[in-house]
Amino acid sequence: MRKHVIFFAAVIANLVSLTVCYSGDWLIDNRNFNAEIKENGKDLTLSNGLAARTFRTQPNLATIGLHQLTTKQNYLRAVRPEAVLTIDGKTYNIGGLCGQPIQSYLLTEWVDKLTAGANDFHYKNYTVQKIQKRFEWKQRPEWLSQKALWSPEGIEVILHFDAPDALKGMSVDVHYELYNGLPLFCKWFTLKNNTGKSVLLNKFISEIIADTDESLTPDATRWELPNIYFETDYAFGGQPEIPQTVSRRKDPTYKTQLNYNLDTPCILEVSPKIGPEQTVADGETFAAFRTWELLYDSTDRQRKALSLQKMYRTIAPWAMENPILMHVRQADEKSVKLAIDQCSETGFEMVIMTFGSGFNMESGDKNYYAKIKGLVDYAHSKKVALGGYSLLASRRINDETDVINPKTGKPGGFAVFGHSPCLGSQWADNYFRNIKEMYEATGLDLIEHDGSYPGDCCASTTHPGHKGYSDSQWNQWKTISGFYQWCLVRGIYMNVPDWYFLNGVTKNVMGYRETNWSLPRAQQELIERQNVYDGTWNKTASMGWMFVPLTEYHGGGAAATIEPLCEHLEHYGQRFANLFGYGVQACFRGPRLYDTEETRAVVQRWVEFYKEHRAILDSDIVHLRRPDGQDWDGILHVNPQLPQKGMLVLYNPLPSAIEREIRVPLYYTGLTDKAVLKEQDGSVREYTLERDYSISVKVNIPAKAMQRFVIE
Repeated sequence: MRKHVIFFAAVIANLVSLTVCYSGDWLIDNRNFNAEIKENGKDLTLSNGLAARTFRTQPNLATIGLHQLTTKQNYLRAVRPEAVLTIDGKTYNIGGLCGQPIQSYLLTEWVDKLTAGANDFHYKNYTVQKIQKRFEWKQRPEWLSQKALWSPEGIEVILHFDAPDALKGMSVDVHYELYNGLPLFCKWFTLKNNTGKSVLLNKFISEIIADTDESLTPDATRWELPNIYFETDYAFGGQPEIPQTVSRRKDPTYKTQLNYNLDTPCILEVSPKIGPEQTVADGETFAAFRTWELLYDSTDRQRKALSLQKMYRTIAPWAMENPILMHVRQADEKSVKLAIDQCSETGFEMVIMTFGSGFNMESGDKNYYAKIKGLVDYAHSKKVALGGYSLLASRRINDETDVINPKTGKPGGFAVFGHSPCLGSQWADNYFRNIKEMYEATGLDLIEHDGSYPGDCCASTTHPGHKGYSDSQWNQWKTISGFYQWCLVRGIYMNVPDWYFLNGVTKNVMGYRETNWSLPRAQQELIERQNVYDGTWNKTASMGWMFVPLTEYHGGGAAATIEPLCEHLEHYGQRFANLFGYGVQACFRGPRLYDTEETRAVVQRWVEFYKEHRAILDSDIVHLRRPDGQDWDGILHVNPQLPQKGMLVLYNPLPSAIEREIRVPLYYTGLTDKAVLKEQDGSVREYTLERDYSISVKVNIPAKAMQRFVIE
């Protein structure tokens, strides 16, 4: 009886967590949620049926509502300006309204009585257009298993503001995008200077939200944040959680909050921490970075993960490219051609001349270019892409080039990696020029850019690319993001272990610790699955790479090493099963992919599996059970738009076969009544979905193996 009570309680909880009606769920079918702008008297509302932002336009413009329409939740408690700019040392509000009596909540009758600030930028009118491409993207369809739409569908609303008398001739446009089919806004501003003279934009805040979070304790040691995800393209570092721009501060005007000292961080602000300290000449326009705001419709972790993945597929679709790749350890002609031949024979799609291989994209040597072009041409004749590795940051160049510590006036002790070249230095100009020249001369297909710009500031006053400390971060970010966009335009694939997806990067590290590859092989197998299970909560499978060192790496000796491959075929095959089962590509690093015909057959079998099911394997993931080595673990790939609606992938880490009955949630496959499961042995089963859109499946998983089922 107790088991049945627990079961039905879980079913009810699952149904409650699905906060939307199945037939109108945008994660399953989002075709009917189109963005539009509506006027209603003094109010202007940008909505798509999933999210809405409402503006009052008189006596000045300000946001008066930010709604998640599925949950009927309003996230705004008080009015704030649309942006705040510091120009030539003086601060100006862009729009905004004054006079709200209390800051806990906002009533319509209060809004009618609010006033405009005398020295604020004043709203003039608005225009509407389709969402424009942020930059161009040359798609590589051979690496895309699904249609990738660029630019996204939706509308952009541009709110036009005139300057106060002190800045006559200046204007600001606040841009909002709202995307069709998902509760996602994008916001930024542009500053136009027609004053007849140059001005200095010292600082800016591009988004300010007095939101509805509240302290749970009087001392403000715990509080709940609103259920909104914020991310900007002003990003550096390994993960988006590293707060480069999005921060929270206290609101001393919010005097009714639970904390008596008014210490709750209940104002969200989006702003660069330093600078930008940019000169805007007469006739020029400055554009801020962009902020994306995803209004979640549930607190369920899995639903939030799927929402986030939908966001990335919409605003960074190049990250859906997912080539099968190999790292070759030596960049000499014989070694590279061997790797190309083996990739071609087994179905691998890309060879990367890895770190330590001898490949040098900084050479500037035309004779070297000719040799590399010969290898590129050979690779292309075999339908294999070719690229190489370069280290940017985390290395020392010299005192003239490295970022300068503002406390000492010298390099060292300040940069993220201790020492790092400044991207505003003359060395950096030469570095990027040589890379562009080489890639244009050779036709290389990929760059693996290690240790990308990590956000270091530089106090040098002699580097040609910045004036001093305050403008150095902004200028270096413009340099690196411009380079990645240059690559994207040319169809150059990018492996970059830093979070530059929104600036054009195609793949980031999934998340692993390199010294783990010195552990015994059996331990590597389980840790690998833990890494990809955890890594696919905040990104799609195609967005992250893993690593499979075929030769000894970080020590570990024979117990950790796969070579000779033919002597460890069971383990080698399991690594393919782990990764391809998740739809995750790894850098297989070594001199070869196979050493015997039997080894080649193993590689080919797994490549054929991945390519046969590529579309569903590249789709979103529902997490079922995290690997722990004590029982089965697994995931469910889902895509309601495909003939194959799902693929159930299960692993048995135990030394003997197991039989289990597993509850499989099929809600996100889009199936409503029946499900057909096709097992890898060819057997077919038909199930009737239960009220929570799940089925119960009896499975037999062999020892140390993977079991999979296609769901239609």
